[in-house]
Amino acid sequence: MADDVLSSTVSASGSALPVTSSMTLEQKAAFVFVLFLFFFLGLLIVRCFRILLDPYRSMPSTTWTDYMEKDTFDYRIA
Repeated sequence: MADDVLSSTVSASGSALPVTSSMTLEQKAAFVFVLFLFFFLGLLIVRCFRILLDPYRSMPSTTWTDYMEKDTFDYRIA
């Protein structure tokens, strides 16, 4: 009975070529792009959690105002 359904499906479509389940080039490109986006999202999530767990590690110990004050004092002396 399964052979009858298969043969009627093949004869109804008009071709006896096997249907391949391979992806087209556009589908492959979209698949790779989505995987890249998921990888990038994962990196951002890990980075955000690391900043949330230890926020002061990513901050520099000195700021640009410290250098600015030193430079202004140097210019005032000269």
